[in-house]
Amino acid sequence: MSWGKLLQPDLVLGNSVVHLTPELLQQHQIKGMVLDVDETLVPITEKSVSEDLKGWIDTLRPHVSLWLVSNNISQARIGSIADTLNLPYISGAAKPSRRKLKRAVEAMDLPVERVAMVGDRLFTDVLAGNRLGMFTILVEPMVDPDMMPPVNSVRNLEVWISKLLGATLQE
Repeated sequence: MSWGKLLQPDLVLGNSVVHLTPELLQQHQIKGMVLDVDETLVPITEKSVSEDLKGWIDTLRPHVSLWLVSNNISQARIGSIADTLNLPYISGAAKPSRRKLKRAVEAMDLPVERVAMVGDRLFTDVLAGNRLGMFTILVEPMVDPDMMPPVNSVRNLEVWISKLLGATLQE
């Protein structure tokens, strides 16, 4: 498979994760979601979960199985966020490695193609999900509103390289 295909999300949301609706997931026949944490659910500068995010998780819970899978090695940070959301989690996932993603998908007991990998990064979240055969969803990063303008040079570089390699990242 070409790098362009490996870096191509199945869905580019063009907005933050809280705009991912049960109807949109149903339209794509998604039964489970593996969610990245840092910058996907919570700004890296924040330690706690927003009320909007809690409400969004509660809206999705009846429709899909949910797991958190993060590259962050801080058990305290990821565990605290997972506990607040009442979700199972894996930290230190080393994405784009597939190993820990596969563990979350197997725990959901769903076909891998019915589980979405949702994240804000192409070279970790989307690449890992595509390598495993998951449905991949690229979302805009959650950023600290006090950090204006938001600067995410690594993500910008990933987008630029992905486009060079043939990925199309339109919504």
